[in-house]
Amino acid sequence: MTNLERLLSQYAAYHLDRNNIVTHFVGIPLIVFSILCLTARAGIDISGFSVTLAMLLIVLSTIYYISLDKLFGILMLILFVLVYPFAVKIAALPMWSWLGASIGIFVVGWLLQFVGHYFEKKKPAFVDDLVGLAIGPLFVLAEFVFLLGFRKALHQRILQEAQTKRAEMDMKAKTVV
Repeated sequence: MTNLERLLSQYAAYHLDRNNIVTHFVGIPLIVFSILCLTARAGIDISGFSVTLAMLLIVLSTIYYISLDKLFGILMLILFVLVYPFAVKIAALPMWSWLGASIGIFVVGWLLQFVGHYFEKKKPAFVDDLVGLAIGPLFVLAEFVFLLGFRKALHQRILQEAQTKRAEMDMKAKTVV
């Protein structure tokens, strides 16, 4: 099992309910976008070029995602590049408008996450493993790729391992109660 399969199946074990996955399709991109909005305002000028904290996060995230899977990493980079200009526009708003919009988007994204976990009847994956915070965006991208019918063998391996992990989690929960 590759590192990608291990991480995605661990995350997927907390996300087997379709309603939960649907809320994550909206909630996680909102959270990621809000973080870009919040960090696009902080930066320095290097030879007339503005380098923002958001750019640094994009580069580091992309390196991490490419290390897990080249295709998913490149797709994630494309998505980051597409939304970054919008984050910069929000970051350019007056202070309270920027904070209000960024924090508002962040809160709506998290509310959707918790609504999804209500359907799932499981806590969010990051509660047990903080790596889940970094894997969430990759999970949403992978689920979208799988939904389009691509990488079926990878999807099957992840789903099978997630179901096994979920059964183990459920058994463990029963023995604790």
